[in-house]
Amino acid sequence: MTPTTTHRPILISGPTASGKSALALGLAERLGGWVINADSQQVYADWRVLTARPSVEEEARAPHRLYGHVDAERSYSVGDWTREVKAVLAEAAEAGAAPIIVGGTGLYFRALTQGLAPVPEIPDEVRAEAEARAAADPAALYAELSLRDPDTAASIDAQNPVRLSRAWEVLQATGRGLSDWWREAAPPLLPLETCLALRLTCDRDWLYARCDARFDQMLKDGALEEARHVAALSPPPGSGLLKPVGAAELISFVRGEISLEDAAERAKTLTRRYAKRQLTWSRNQMADWAEVSAQENFDFEGLTKLSSIST
Repeated sequence: MTPTTTHRPILISGPTASGKSALALGLAERLGGWVINADSQQVYADWRVLTARPSVEEEARAPHRLYGHVDAERSYSVGDWTREVKAVLAEAAEAGAAPIIVGGTGLYFRALTQGLAPVPEIPDEVRAEAEARAAADPAALYAELSLRDPDTAASIDAQNPVRLSRAWEVLQATGRGLSDWWREAAPPLLPLETCLALRLTCDRDWLYARCDARFDQMLKDGALEEARHVAALSPPPGSGLLKPVGAAELISFVRGEISLEDAAERAKTLTRRYAKRQLTWSRNQMADWAEVSAQENFDFEGLTKLSSIST
């Protein structure tokens, strides 16, 4: 299809293994669109299979942006992503391509549609302390955050170490809570009312079964080879190389510390927990997004019509 600018930007959010990428690719092919990543795990270069990044074959079917372009040793934040996606949106507009932004990182979508808080750079030592404490005892760190910054604590997932450490480091470094900074957010790049915002929903048991089956397929598709490569790099604790769900478990197997059966079972459990947190986030934070059932065949024709500016 000839590229067109007659369609609104499309945002697709949902839990891992729900079919977001398939929906995005199908729409991109119909609209002459670009698929733009909004998943914090899929930005890293060293893990393609384990993070379920689009395959080389899928990337050949439509332009893909912001996938696998970050060295894992580089600190990469929502601010970095927002700056990069701004440039990609400008390029897509110049090319006359519909932007289709897809991923499971809620904070990326929040920054995109509500604006980015002007939080100062956090000193490396504070960030390191926050990550170490979140990894060692997240419950204790959350309890401290709840006492010092209850507004932010109430808005984040207490079991998500990345979000927890971010909230604590901002409070520690600036003396102000993250929720307070958010009230000073810059104007959004894509106000929600200008987009077709889609939120994939599904039954939890259905999703868990897909998570398990997909992990088994990842092992067949090369996740262990990726783990051997990453293990050879000897990543230190807190490295971006260890952030993808299941990465630490597969590396432990490669190093002979646990069996493959144990590594797979632990990784599947963590993936199901991650999917559950994503479902909870989207239900609470994206209630005004249009719901699309992940368990039914996607209505590509209907969604294409909904995205039309003339509707």
